[in-house]
Amino acid sequence: MNLEQIFYALILIGILLLTGKIIRRKFKIFQKLFIPASIIAGIIGLLAGEQVLGFITTFLIKKDHWLHAGIFPQQTLDVWSGLPGLLISAVFAALFIGKKIPPLKDIWLKAGPMVAHGQTLAWGQYVIGISLALLLLTPVWGISPLSGALIEISFEGGHGTAAGLSDTFKELGFADGADLALALATIGVVMGTLLGIVLINWGVRSGKINPPGKTSHQEIEELAEHDERETQTLDVEKFSSMTEPLSLHLALVGLAIGMGWVLHQGLMQFEGLLLRDSEFELMRHVPLFPLAMIGGVLVQIFLDRIGYSKYIDRKLINRISGAALDILIVAALATLSLKAIGQNIYPFLILAGAGIAWNLIGFLILAPLMFPKDWFARGMGNFGQCMGMTVIGLLLMRIVDPDNKTGAMESFGYKQLLFEPVVGGGLFTAASLPLIYQFGPFPVLIGTSIMTIGWLIFGLVYFRPLKNQTEES
Repeated sequence: MNLEQIFYALILIGILLLTGKIIRRKFKIFQKLFIPASIIAGIIGLLAGEQVLGFITTFLIKKDHWLHAGIFPQQTLDVWSGLPGLLISAVFAALFIGKKIPPLKDIWLKAGPMVAHGQTLAWGQYVIGISLALLLLTPVWGISPLSGALIEISFEGGHGTAAGLSDTFKELGFADGADLALALATIGVVMGTLLGIVLINWGVRSGKINPPGKTSHQEIEELAEHDERETQTLDVEKFSSMTEPLSLHLALVGLAIGMGWVLHQGLMQFEGLLLRDSEFELMRHVPLFPLAMIGGVLVQIFLDRIGYSKYIDRKLINRISGAALDILIVAALATLSLKAIGQNIYPFLILAGAGIAWNLIGFLILAPLMFPKDWFARGMGNFGQCMGMTVIGLLLMRIVDPDNKTGAMESFGYKQLLFEPVVGGGLFTAASLPLIYQFGPFPVLIGTSIMTIGWLIFGLVYFRPLKNQTEES
């Protein structure tokens, strides 16, 4: 492929995004379900490709019809298939740039229960998935044991993480895993929204929460597009009087990715020196994006130290991250292999059902036990995130508590600082596949079980007394 083909491929993604936005505006069902325009655009791209339009044309008309391969040339699909692995680094590099990183003590005081509950749900998704792979999926259908990581990668990580790990799936001999992960992520977004609305209605009717106040539909619409929409307006011109602000913020994201790359190379070199006589390889199979996230943290800490962080516009960083995520989702869904899903339909349905069931248990049973107060609003945030990435959690919390009277939104934001670096697209999410590949699923199952039980017990023992004190007062 050449630069011209890449250029036209990006233009086509822009057209698909515009089409998805128009369809979302015209058909209220997509707005009610809070389905982002990027997912609609990606599905349109999939339908217009060889696997759907091409198949229908070949089957109904003739094999040599001009639409037998869909409306997109192969060069465009080749470009699209390579975009997710690149753009996911930009998404994760931007997670903490422009955000104030408070002391860990402050984070823990505000978000401790949400961290314990969220970690329990995330590690539990590995326990459920790997157990199914060992007991059912691999013995019966012969699917790779790597499938045990699909629930956490897809539900907790979302489309970006699922697409970003596509190269790792291929390197480890489970290419179908990337397609299954993307499909599961789509199921998670849809079911997370639907079940969340059902649970909120149940909470109101059963008296567990007060009827939600009227939430601005425009606010929810904005949240539906991307994870966060900070509203502060900063005078970035003071910092960039000779540079276009967008260019400056792009440079910061690029710097974070570069620092992540240097860190990645250093870790690979260190691993090679440490294990020079061993065939064990971990860091080579770990993608760049979680290390780019660490690079973003380092950039933010440096900006804080030199007093320049106040000039960084978080809203603009979100726009950069959101654009990268939109393009990533469209490209990933448009090149999704329906054949891979069809060949693994039963494992796919089992993983989806088991993941949803565990998340419901986490909300209905564990949340009332682990949150000292306002368990419904706080648990709804974690439920939404463990079903369909951060944005769903924010949406559901906004519906339950539009005025943030419970403080759940603030706690949820602080929680991400202790959550995302590890799971939900963090270091362990990226390392889970090579760990299962190198050590086998059983040792990883033991490790994730210990983490699940440990966080569960800690949450119950540490925060349960606080719940009793709250009820007494």
